[in-house]
Amino acid sequence: MGAPMAGHLVTAGHEVTVYNRTRAKAKAWAAQYGGAVAATPAEAAGGAGAVFACVGNDDDLAAVTLGDDGAFAAMADGALFVDHTTVSATIARRLAAETRLLVLDAPVSGGQAGAENGKLSIMCGGSAEAFAAAEPLMQAYAARIVHVGDAGAGQQTKMCNQIAIAGVVQGVAEALRFAQKSGLDTGKVLEAISGGAAQSWQMVNRWESMADERFDFGFAVDWMRKDLGLALDEARANGAVLPVAALVDQFYAEVQAMGGARQDTSSLARRLPK
Repeated sequence: MGAPMAGHLVTAGHEVTVYNRTRAKAKAWAAQYGGAVAATPAEAAGGAGAVFACVGNDDDLAAVTLGDDGAFAAMADGALFVDHTTVSATIARRLAAETRLLVLDAPVSGGQAGAENGKLSIMCGGSAEAFAAAEPLMQAYAARIVHVGDAGAGQQTKMCNQIAIAGVVQGVAEALRFAQKSGLDTGKVLEAISGGAAQSWQMVNRWESMADERFDFGFAVDWMRKDLGLALDEARANGAVLPVAALVDQFYAEVQAMGGARQDTSSLARRLPK
């Protein structure tokens, strides 16, 4: 997702230098958008007024920021760092403790399509000053940007997002399989129920592809399990009770065991017999 987001920054008129652990991907990006390629995170961050990260997990984020060639050591006092990775609130607060920088944890929702179309939703945690610096830049690839609180609040809000999605996808999968077992025309069922209280983004955008057994829409089961694991860990710390999220996480484990680790989250339907 970071590639099209960086591309939107170029299109908006910003000078952009990228780093990727797979150098061929960075070169392909530069060939498409015309930006520059750096050999290390530090090289990419040196002299930049704003640095954005979109990586995989806590360890990846620590490596590109705090590692030997990490971005933080090369960033000037007062520079902006925005993290779009979905990670723990713990590491978000750890990075924000680097008080000589403006740091914002800003996970995104909207998937690959949202990144490519510049229509992401971004939930932000950090100081008002960091948010004010980041917001006009993020507008290049976002349709909705909300400052929800202090450092870590963006990540906690993304956990809320994934908790809500997990239950909705399972509900849509069950409704679809019920319709099929009942011998109903699933297209007509969608027409009938998607305009009422049952309507959701998942229903409108994934019902038909789930019915066709197509599960190649980008956000992989592996990543959803990582995100739900973050939410469940946070819940153990703050006392929240997440029975549905915990159950659906185990359903996703079954999908992984079926070979669906890289299929998108709507592949929950695979574990339900037609």
